[in-house]
Amino acid sequence: MNEEILINITPQETRVALIQQGAVQELQIERTRQRGIVGNIYLAKVARVLPGMQSAFIEIGLDRTAFMHVADILQNHSQTQIEKLLFEGQTLLVQVLKDPLGTKGARLTTQLSIAGRNLVYLPPNSNDPSTEKYIGISQRIEAPEERETIKNRLAGLMPADEKGGIIVRTSAQEATDNELQHDMHYLRTTWENILEAAKTKSAPSLLYQDLSLAERVLRDLAGEETTQIRVDSAENYEKLNTFASNYMPNVLGKLTLHRGERALFDLFDVDTEINKALGRRVDLKSGGYLMIDQTESMTTIDVNTGSYVGARNLDDTVFKTNLEAAQSIARQLRLRNLGGIIIIDFIDMLSKEHQESVLHELKRNLERDHARTSVNDFSSLGLVEMTRKRTRESLAHITCEPCPSCAGKGEVKTPQTICYEILREIVREHRQFNPREFRIVAAPDVIDLFLEEESQFLARLGDFVAKPIKLQAEASFRQEQYDIVLS
Repeated sequence: MNEEILINITPQETRVALIQQGAVQELQIERTRQRGIVGNIYLAKVARVLPGMQSAFIEIGLDRTAFMHVADILQNHSQTQIEKLLFEGQTLLVQVLKDPLGTKGARLTTQLSIAGRNLVYLPPNSNDPSTEKYIGISQRIEAPEERETIKNRLAGLMPADEKGGIIVRTSAQEATDNELQHDMHYLRTTWENILEAAKTKSAPSLLYQDLSLAERVLRDLAGEETTQIRVDSAENYEKLNTFASNYMPNVLGKLTLHRGERALFDLFDVDTEINKALGRRVDLKSGGYLMIDQTESMTTIDVNTGSYVGARNLDDTVFKTNLEAAQSIARQLRLRNLGGIIIIDFIDMLSKEHQESVLHELKRNLERDHARTSVNDFSSLGLVEMTRKRTRESLAHITCEPCPSCAGKGEVKTPQTICYEILREIVREHRQFNPREFRIVAAPDVIDLFLEEESQFLARLGDFVAKPIKLQAEASFRQEQYDIVLS
């Protein structure tokens, strides 16, 4: 299947769209100010060693010192104390495991790793002999014969003088020997550049920054099916050309600079697809629709027939809608980058054969997904449970924030409910204080209700408290926001 990759770059953000069969299948966004430092490698200096905590504070050139535990130096640290490994003023190579958070500094490790498309390279660690030459296999490659096959392939491709370790990623199962060699060339070159930089710089210094989104796209997304990679920034086009020349020569001929009068994303109406991907409802061509709700712990997807009426009977209508929904769900998971636990409520099907066909269609469409997925059979309640690996924040989490009115609930109290809350609150205030008057400051819809439908109850309350009750509409107030001023 032919595909194109569009890379839209501005000073504030980079956006990437993967196009297959003329439609947007995947979106990625990276904001310049929100780019983290996880994966960065620094020439660092030990600021302080804490034997009591078996930890150390490390200078890497940030506002706050970073933190490292003895377990971040040695995999098997039970017999070794940190004061025997580090001393104040010592320089060493470290990599960031966790970004700084709040008042906490970054978390570091000396167990370095550099990720390629199919392989992860573990440079030798002078403190840890376990990082010497070996080949590790991803736990997700479960079949023993597959693990042995890929291990033998790598052993034949690795240089005889290789001293570091290689971990085989899941994607390597489908990679050709040529692709694996390209990966090893990229990883080796990257490590050699890091070592050269360490010789010329003084601590603390940044030696290696994890790839930008545009570079990761060349490494992870561009493949044999990619026909063209369009970039709309001349400056970054040159940078990507240089990167591809050094590390990914197989994609170099696919890079093109977009010079058209129309904006790059307008060619495939990508911005419209982004807006659609932020909505709950996804309409299907047949007239059915999906309702997608993302929560903290999971994502739920509900399939509905809507206006679709099958050609023959209800079973036919349900089956056809579920088949189309399976295709759309696979695409929406990629577009929205939904990860974790996902529960799909297909329309109930009586036929076991229909269930199997829908499940097969879902799995078939998920095969194109770059993130790892696992799909279970229909449960006794007719639900399909699946998981999708979280590789980055979802589209909604990157581009949106909780609604200030409903705080993410999706609902707000009605003006009538707010009116009754205010009336109860005035009664409470009346029992505790003895003001001259009460002034209700609330949103215009709430005040209008007090002046119209609820005016009788407000008048009765005024008689009960024997104090004037005045109203003030505040246009800046949200519907649930109000204040009762005592004077």
